Amino acid sequence: MKYLIVGLGNIGDEYKNTRHNIGFQVVDSLIDPEKPGFKQERLAWIAHTKYKGRSIVLCKPTTFMNLSGKAVNYWLQKENIEIENMLIIVDDLALPFGTIRIKNKGSAAGHNGLINIIDTLGSQEFNRMRFGIGSEFSKGAQIDHVLGEWSAEELKLLPERINKMGEAVKSFVTNGIERSMNFFNGQ
Repeated sequence: MKYLIVGLGNIGDEYKNTRHNIGFQVVDSLIDPEKPGFKQERLAWIAHTKYKGRSIVLCKPTTFMNLSGKAVNYWLQKENIEIENMLIIVDDLALPFGTIRIKNKGSAAGHNGLINIIDTLGSQEFNRMRFGIGSEFSKGAQIDHVLGEWSAEELKLLPERINKMGEAVKSFVTNGIERSMNFFNGQ
């Protein structure tokens, strides 16, 4: 079995530690430091790894968030991976900080990366894992919050949360989407 795990984010140092780049951070955490890391390839940074006999392609699109669908579609086809074996990792304003929500289909809920993936694939029926970044911002400051860096308090909690999301990804590739949803949602 082969899987595509896509962490959404924006390339560039100015975005590296922002809330919007949680997808990149989670995918980075899945790389074995003893093995080769990401290589820049067409439309994305790509790494290959294995977990319990499953081949995993880790993808960080270099198309910027709003054009993520182009990279997702390309790597699904290039690696000949079924859409049900793909998991997209994104940030979510509607969830409290650190909350995990896994779904096997659904709307984009206003997330521009998901909007572009849905438009490109022509389907909402793909797996996604949302990470709550909270909505503690004043009216009109949504973009500043999303593209802002983690607070000191969030940074203290982030390693454990990223580790938990990594466990959820491993569960997805070994146990499937339904069992992963049942176990990890709301954690």
